[in-house]
Amino acid sequence: MANPTLLAEWFPDYELKAPGMRGESIFYRNLEEQLDGRRSDRSVYTIRRNEPAPNSIDFSTLDFLGLTHNGLARQQFLDELAANPKFNLGAGGSRLLNGNSIYADILEKEIAEFHCGENALLFGSGFDANVAIFEVIPRPGDVIVFDELVHASMHDGMRGSLALNRQSFKHNDVDSFREVLTEICETQELIKKGQRTVIIAVESLYSMDGDCSPLKELVEVAKEVFSGGNAQFIVDEAHTTGVFGKQGRGYVYELGLQHDIAIRMHTCGKALACNGAAVVCREPVRDTLINHARGFIYSTALSFPTLAAIRSSYKLLMSGQTEQLQSWLQYLVKHFFHTMQENAVWDEAHDEGILNIPNMEDWEGKPFVTHVVPVMTRQRYTKWLCWHLQLAGFNCFPIDYPAVPRGMNRLRIVIHAHNTEAEVEGLSKAICEWAQEMLDIEERGKKGEVPSAARQVIACQTENKATIGNGIKNGVKNGVKNGVKR
Repeated sequence: MANPTLLAEWFPDYELKAPGMRGESIFYRNLEEQLDGRRSDRSVYTIRRNEPAPNSIDFSTLDFLGLTHNGLARQQFLDELAANPKFNLGAGGSRLLNGNSIYADILEKEIAEFHCGENALLFGSGFDANVAIFEVIPRPGDVIVFDELVHASMHDGMRGSLALNRQSFKHNDVDSFREVLTEICETQELIKKGQRTVIIAVESLYSMDGDCSPLKELVEVAKEVFSGGNAQFIVDEAHTTGVFGKQGRGYVYELGLQHDIAIRMHTCGKALACNGAAVVCREPVRDTLINHARGFIYSTALSFPTLAAIRSSYKLLMSGQTEQLQSWLQYLVKHFFHTMQENAVWDEAHDEGILNIPNMEDWEGKPFVTHVVPVMTRQRYTKWLCWHLQLAGFNCFPIDYPAVPRGMNRLRIVIHAHNTEAEVEGLSKAICEWAQEMLDIEERGKKGEVPSAARQVIACQTENKATIGNGIKNGVKNGVKNGVKR
């Protein structure tokens, strides 16, 4: 599990760097000034070392089915390599030159059939796939309508799109969606005549909020407003591939909408425990991507080991071996919600604003629950909760701006099929113990009082800053002593 020293390393108390760089290259000073903006906001990203902490329990990674943790994917991958012993390690070029293979063609057909689609096209990542889709699929005169919380990759793709009219609707709000579509129908003459298309972009499951798109309702509204069929959906299934639907076919399949969605983007780097992504679509979409998506045209094709890893994970899904993991994951999420509700501190902590888990609302009446669980608290408390859980042996992290809007920080818990009932119960108990401590602190009303875990980490942060400060002072003294000019 983590200790205060490690957490102080992961969450340093940054000082601004640019002011101390007088006389240095303007190139580097300008970069540090940009980074200082993040430092002052306490939103700077770092690549953490030694993460996760040894012997901590995973409630953070995106290994939803536990295929990485339990070794199933690794063994299937090794078997796939053994079945193709003469493979070439590298692809040798772009898919359009020397990088294609019969193996890649077969894999794409298998993926398309599994997801009940016509065609599939492989990309190096879900980010690359989304950028390609939104850069080249919308045509001049089309309008892109998107949920306000769609992934950054969609926004990057939209910025390069020929469809200059882009409008958002309120997150998962069907009425807002209807209003946007109605306005477009009334004001865009070519779309009203059915000569241009409305491209609608949503995610199946939003990874920061843990909620699912009301996709069935959105499809119904789109058909009602645009009865001619010129409203088409693009659905990012990054967090539902392998987890929802028969054998993990995804959220669209779960809802029976596979014939109503023009493009589905399935990633392989989460539940499937490998890399890459597949765009499931009809032939005109695939051909357009091949001919116009610069990231596809000018990128080296996926190597054989990457293709083999993708095929190995899909074989696990197709064999039915992961369906029990899907069911167990659903059970564990419900068990977590139940243990939270049953804890004596939950009602008071929730009423006082110390704890809020939006996904828990009416969870018992939902047909399924989601495995990404944001825990909301007062903004200044989010890291304190994280530190408490890390010191208790539970690996999870806060999600801060700019990954989420300002003022909407949260602790993100990800429940996996490799977790146990006891681990889920322990996590619930630790959260509620922290909530009780915070309730007691607020009741005392002593200014500046912080919880025990935070005190330990802050002490280490202070010690680290003092050590760095002393090092700088000593360096200056030595420089003066040795006649070094600054």
